[in-house]
Amino acid sequence: MDDPDEPTALSVLAAEVERDYQGGGLSRLLILAMGTVARGCGLSPLFAPVRPSWKDRYPLPSITRYASWQRADGLLFDPWMRMHVRLGARIVRAERRSLQISAPVPDWEAWTGIAFPDDGRYVFSNGLAPLRITGSLGEYWEPNVWMLHEL
Repeated sequence: MDDPDEPTALSVLAAEVERDYQGGGLSRLLILAMGTVARGCGLSPLFAPVRPSWKDRYPLPSITRYASWQRADGLLFDPWMRMHVRLGARIVRAERRSLQISAPVPDWEAWTGIAFPDDGRYVFSNGLAPLRITGSLGEYWEPNVWMLHEL
């Protein structure tokens, strides 16, 4: 019988290519390397909580809706998600609340360069979803898309 405490899968925590090096195939190599590490450790599958690379351009639609968008050729709209699919992954689920950042409004104003003069929902550069300002607090829930690589 297998040890129930023995790990069976690997999850990606982060994978990022510096802007100056994007477009050169490094993202593909990152995903392949993660799969190699997982297989080398006898782990399968590999889970990847993906931060879609173009979602910040469309912060108002839900992550579930965004994750379903396709190009005319039937491939996924988002380049980072599309790369995962090209390497054999499938979408497991879209998660609208994967990372919470709550901070005082002055901190949000410093981070975003935007004034938040009233309560409400605001979009900001690089945000994947709106920021909600209530009183003196800003709350942001970043979405992601869980993708599964069967190894």
